[in-house]
Amino acid sequence: MDRDFLSVDDMTTPELEEVLELAVKLKASPEDHAGALRGKSVALVFEKPSTRTRVSFEVAVAELGGHPVVLSSQELQLGRGETIEDTGRVLSRYVDAVAVRTFEQERLEALARAATVPVINMLSDFEHPCQCLADLLTVKEKKEKLAGLVLAYVGDGNNVAHSLLLGGAKAGMTVRVASPPGYEPIPQVVQRALEIGEETGGGAEVLHDPVEATRDADVLYTDVWASMGQEAEAKARPLVFQGYQLDQAAVERARPDAIVMHCLPAHRGQEITDEVIDGPHSVVWDQAENRLHTQKALLIWLLERV
Repeated sequence: MDRDFLSVDDMTTPELEEVLELAVKLKASPEDHAGALRGKSVALVFEKPSTRTRVSFEVAVAELGGHPVVLSSQELQLGRGETIEDTGRVLSRYVDAVAVRTFEQERLEALARAATVPVINMLSDFEHPCQCLADLLTVKEKKEKLAGLVLAYVGDGNNVAHSLLLGGAKAGMTVRVASPPGYEPIPQVVQRALEIGEETGGGAEVLHDPVEATRDADVLYTDVWASMGQEAEAKARPLVFQGYQLDQAAVERARPDAIVMHCLPAHRGQEITDEVIDGPHSVVWDQAENRLHTQKALLIWLLERV
């Protein structure tokens, strides 16, 4: 029976650990799994623009010996009214997995119900689970552990924040999210993270004070203040999010060996300063690279179960 990866919560804690361990091996010795997807094709469907997701997934499939089929919604009949369910049924006849970067999570869920091959969430408005896998691998590399660490996320309580809450809790981390009032993560996600944390020792906190959130944190994390699809709010949001910037003061409040993360693209001078993203605490570029290694691990993990 095929497995989908629409949310970080689709994996148990042991499964998450298994994927991260496989990613470590793939990064160290990529040649050992060079033929893991030989004879398999993966459809990569983009309804939103992409740099890191597009390139890392396409390269991941190719380096594993598979064939990536990269498609935009304009190249599919989706752009002319074909339903997402019918698209899933048809693609399932041609490829071994379908990965989608889209808007509503409901579209992914409808596609997964109709498809007969694994479906991967490359990004939705609700979650960014593949980014979270790379984030956890990066923290593990730099800190040599995950459990017991405090990750402070400052900014919009968006899809990235949701995945960090769930993934961090599964890894035994405490995830603090500091957002302006009205921009907090969805309460159901926070509640689920708390439930997970009861089993793993992790935790979730939602705050409005970025100073409190970043104090003594092991990891500092931020994202753009206005994501794709929120362009109409782009001019107003900098006024709302003043004070929710990762600057040198935030770094100095964190632990001396804290690392700084950003899922990119960065709007320098808004959610993060040049001094911080280019500074000695930044691991942003390693974090971006790790998208490749964790996505390789995810593809192998999913397709070996088909």
